[in-house]
Amino acid sequence: MLNKTALIGSIASLGVVFGIASGEAVAQNSHEAHSSATVQTNQFQRIEQPLGNKVAVTLGGLGLTGLEIWWFLLSKPKSQKAVATSGNIQEATVTVDGGYEPSRIVVQAGKPVRLKFERKDPSSCLEQVLIPDFHIAADLPLNQATTVEFTPETTGEYTFTCGMNMFRGAIAVQAADSSEEKASTQISVS
Repeated sequence: MLNKTALIGSIASLGVVFGIASGEAVAQNSHEAHSSATVQTNQFQRIEQPLGNKVAVTLGGLGLTGLEIWWFLLSKPKSQKAVATSGNIQEATVTVDGGYEPSRIVVQAGKPVRLKFERKDPSSCLEQVLIPDFHIAADLPLNQATTVEFTPETTGEYTFTCGMNMFRGAIAVQAADSSEEKASTQISVS
């Protein structure tokens, strides 16, 4: 009833499995026999290092720790204010190359924003930009400018990230300048 080839294949597979298992057992037995022949201690042996090496390693570790603290906590992101065009649209260009440059863009609330993302980095992480607060997900082709437009209504800080959420930037939405509003009001009254 059973197929001859299936039966022979099963027997051959079992033979291979038992052969591998017994080979590992033989290898383990020979390793244990070799280990028992050599003198083995259960304690670590102290290796003395010159004082200069200890100082250099300690200073290097402290320096790297300081660099990490500065990088993640103390470094300020490069900020750029969006430039208003003739159509009252705020524009900024963001270079995507190992991150976002500038990583913080300042815009005014209630006015349309146009961000141009120019991707220079070929890594797959930066193939997309996500601005979740404005429901934007845009693909960024390599060496091309991709335009993203939206209008922020409320003030606050809105993040944008790469597709893998590793690289981040921020859009700082501020209230419209009162000096500009006063100037436009004075012009319209005159």
